[in-house]
Amino acid sequence: MNLIHLDSQQFIFYDALQRIIATLANKNEELQNFIETLNHTLGRVQVNSTQVVSDLEEEFDTLYSILDEMKESMTNTIKQDTVRKSHELQNQLTQSTSALESAEELLEFANNALHITDEGDFTKVDALPRAPEIVLGDCLVIDNEVTVAWRMPAEDSKIDHYILEYRKTSHEGLPRVKDEQCWEVVDDVKSTEHTLQGLRFDTKFMNFRVRACNRAAAGDYSDPVTLETRAFNFGFDSTSSHLNLKVEDRSVEWDPQGGKGVDSKVKGKENKGSGTPSPKRTSVTRSPAPRGARDRFTGESYTVLGDTSMESGQHYWEVKPQKDCKSYSVGLAYRNLGKFEQLGKTNTSWCIHVNNWLQNSFAAKHNNKAKNLDVAAPDSIGVYCDFDRGQLSFYNAENKQLLHTFKVKFTQPVVPAFMVWCGGLTLSTGLQIPSAVRSLQKTENGLGGSNSSISQQDPAVACDICLYDKLPSVDSSLMP
Repeated sequence: MNLIHLDSQQFIFYDALQRIIATLANKNEELQNFIETLNHTLGRVQVNSTQVVSDLEEEFDTLYSILDEMKESMTNTIKQDTVRKSHELQNQLTQSTSALESAEELLEFANNALHITDEGDFTKVDALPRAPEIVLGDCLVIDNEVTVAWRMPAEDSKIDHYILEYRKTSHEGLPRVKDEQCWEVVDDVKSTEHTLQGLRFDTKFMNFRVRACNRAAAGDYSDPVTLETRAFNFGFDSTSSHLNLKVEDRSVEWDPQGGKGVDSKVKGKENKGSGTPSPKRTSVTRSPAPRGARDRFTGESYTVLGDTSMESGQHYWEVKPQKDCKSYSVGLAYRNLGKFEQLGKTNTSWCIHVNNWLQNSFAAKHNNKAKNLDVAAPDSIGVYCDFDRGQLSFYNAENKQLLHTFKVKFTQPVVPAFMVWCGGLTLSTGLQIPSAVRSLQKTENGLGGSNSSISQQDPAVACDICLYDKLPSVDSSLMP
């Protein structure tokens, strides 16, 4: 019995021990899982902390960059404002000093006048400078610049500066008191000569007058003078232009959408209407518009003519193509050039042609014959026409290098002519014949019409029109 009772107690103890062991095993497993969870959480916390720190550093770097930019911008603004305000204050100081000196001179003049008792002596006192005299013989008009020179009738050491005024006019002779143009002012001229540069001579004459100034006041104007500023002025004749050309007064641009959807009746009306021809000039004639206007160019002839014809004299203008212009021609033509005809492909047109499409070429063209020019096409082309001598020359407008010369006897008035495809042209008129071109023309004429250039280019580059009989036909691929 005692043995059985002992075995029973051992069994109970063993069973309890087994349960304790099982419980400890479960607790140990839970503890392991918890430790793993803690380790995982700790790892995530470390990763997240690193990312947060990195993000904070990046945000602070951005903020620092923004602050640096703001600092630099504000510093530059402050510096610019400082310079501007200092300049303004300096100008005010200079003006105030000048005004003070003028006031002192006026005060001195007034004090001197108060002490004069003799009426004859009083009339001799003069606070104003005398009127200058413009010296016509020393005035010069050349290369679209006007130099005006003058002198004082008597030495005056108190003169501080001069004021030159000018205006454009269409009236020859003595300047009119009232004119359609206002006087333009050039102030603070320190010498007795001044040159106006970069002028466009779109009127035949210009008026000039000048006055002297001391620190007290400005004197009377000089007698005005008139200088001739005649130049060749014209625009594009929009009634002649191909419908694919967008024409303005001084520019033409190829427009592939031009003319689409235009009714034929509307096209016909564009060539009809009322109007009278402009009055005839000595050497140029405005084309009558729009009555009797020629037909528009059409088909593959992307052409537009100038609106002013030349029937005598010498003329010069310049043409600048757009940088991406694929093909263009510049030259002369008779006004009866057919609406399907292309420049240089008839005996009534002369041009130089630039092609930048598929294959590059630069050639002089006339009567469906061409001569390739062994020079690079310039950025801007100058065109010179001497109608009376029958000469048409093309120049590099920048350095006045001769590109090509046609010699021909014109049988009727000619007009400037232009072709453009996939690009545009800008026209510059109101230009005098450049002195470099005049010098070159004198050299050519003195050599019996031989061709030369400022850069002493091979004379073969320019040729007489009779040589075209020996030239090959124009390659049709050169034209769009």
